[in-house]
Amino acid sequence: MSLWRKSVLFIANRPEVERLVRRYGMRLARRFIAGETLEEALSAVHRLEEDGIHAILDVLGEMVEDEAMARAFAEEIKKTVEAFATLPYPRYVSVKLTQLGLDTSEELAKELLGEILTLAQKGDVFIRIDMEDSPRVDKTLSVYRAMREAGFENVGIVLQSYLKRSEADLESLLPYRPNIRVVKGAYAEPPELAYQDLPTIREKFKALVEKNLLAGNPTAIATHDDVLIRWAKDWTKAKEIPRNLYEFQFLYGVRPALQRKTAREGYTTRAYVPFGEAWYPYFSRRIAERPENALFVLKGLLKS
Repeated sequence: MSLWRKSVLFIANRPEVERLVRRYGMRLARRFIAGETLEEALSAVHRLEEDGIHAILDVLGEMVEDEAMARAFAEEIKKTVEAFATLPYPRYVSVKLTQLGLDTSEELAKELLGEILTLAQKGDVFIRIDMEDSPRVDKTLSVYRAMREAGFENVGIVLQSYLKRSEADLESLLPYRPNIRVVKGAYAEPPELAYQDLPTIREKFKALVEKNLLAGNPTAIATHDDVLIRWAKDWTKAKEIPRNLYEFQFLYGVRPALQRKTAREGYTTRAYVPFGEAWYPYFSRRIAERPENALFVLKGLLKS
């Protein structure tokens, strides 16, 4: 992780900074978060579809250690699935297993995710299990495998190219013919577990995409990195990979012009649309990713 990112996350995690940002609420976060309510998120879905961009809805929340709260989050996700299922668009929802009580009980997370997947099947909604930090990777993959072995086909997983274990994890998942989202990775991880330099992370990203696509499995290429996007377009064309086997995914509010351009070029394009009251941890990671994001927030705070 870069010194810049470490520094911004350190500052963002200070209680006084969080209080300051929360004081001005969604006005500052609106660039990256659709809102605090499901209705606001669905409005964002409609706006994206006008530009040919499909949405991935995400009810914000993570690191839940209370069973009652996990069950409450599961109900919110179910409401999101049901509401999304009424819309005439491709329907896709992401979930974090720590939101469903993974840190309390792996069995609880399996139970709640199974309920969500069952409901999602009825509405033709695809569910993506987000990958979280390294201590939770094994449990996350275990839950994914359990869902596939239970017969659920409407579920995918995420692999992070900066984790040194990810290539081996993909190899172990191939028998499931997995639908995988490939990302660089957004958590602070030590050098013994994660690559720290961008060139290596990019090469590992390419390796994951190549391996899953050459195995004939659906793959989401999730990045705003121009180098990787150009590579993916050129490589898939050279290998004659059908466009219905892969797609590009972006974060809501980040490089929207690039998202529209990708959609106009005929690639399946999705934007990850987060919403909910528990927005600050997600927001702090977004402002740490790029200096221009942090400058945007700083200018907003100064004006306030």
